[in-house]
Amino acid sequence: MRTRTWIIWAFLAPVIVVMTVIVFIPLAQALFTTLTDINRMNQGTRFKPPSWEFVGLQNYIDILTGKDRFFYPTLIWTVIWTIVNVFFHYTLGLVLALLLNQRFRGRTGYRLLLLLPWAVPAYISAIAWLFIFNGEYGLLNNILMAFGMDRINWLSSFPWYYISPIIVNVWLGVPFMMVALLGGLQTIPVEQYEAATVDGANSWQAFRNITLPGLRSVSSTVILLGCIWTFNLFAVIYFVTGGGPAGKTEILVTFTYRAFERGDLAIAATYATIVFSLLLVFSLVYRRMTREEA
Repeated sequence: MRTRTWIIWAFLAPVIVVMTVIVFIPLAQALFTTLTDINRMNQGTRFKPPSWEFVGLQNYIDILTGKDRFFYPTLIWTVIWTIVNVFFHYTLGLVLALLLNQRFRGRTGYRLLLLLPWAVPAYISAIAWLFIFNGEYGLLNNILMAFGMDRINWLSSFPWYYISPIIVNVWLGVPFMMVALLGGLQTIPVEQYEAATVDGANSWQAFRNITLPGLRSVSSTVILLGCIWTFNLFAVIYFVTGGGPAGKTEILVTFTYRAFERGDLAIAATYATIVFSLLLVFSLVYRRMTREEA
């Protein structure tokens, strides 16, 4: 037994070392930074000693009590952004998975084609969509003008500056949901559908009573991953809208980056810790709820 234990720890040791270096130590450093007033001016250099001070929980109090008037509007938009995107990711992914689960000619080619948005790096897709949404020479406005319609300022007029990044993120996220749900569909025994047909069940009844329950475990996992991925998605907002106009499309991760960009290191670390805490609590509650439903 001792030999097996040492073998297990020998295999785990490299992972533990790497996780400690790239995750746990930076996390501990970030948590300590939130308890200070460190910024670019007082952090110290080779020629100037550090002059920051320990402030305890003051950064958290200032943010959570509304002293930063942009935090809660950004949080609300981030939650809306996440819910809307994950809803379309899952819904469209499920529809495509159901279609691709059928037998038809060229099915493999369609699968590969639909995977392309997922294969392309997010920032490249975001930049490509930025040209599509361009108000002067973008593809969408050229199409509108071809049909005699007026141009739309996709990135600066309401509600399009909210809708445009959602379109881009749905484009990026649907393939992942499609592949995961397609894998789940292929694990459901065909015999269940055959038995349901013999019992006189129609397509909707088979979908509701066989397909959805059969996808429950896969669905709960991909929805959780989709929420975390979308909540933290930096590239789309940063490259498509830049957080504009006037910061209205900033989500918490880009909001955190702005603080870091300004040199407010302690505030940026506090934002990042709050984001991490929100996602951790959501993950724990969500997993508990899905286990109880199962």
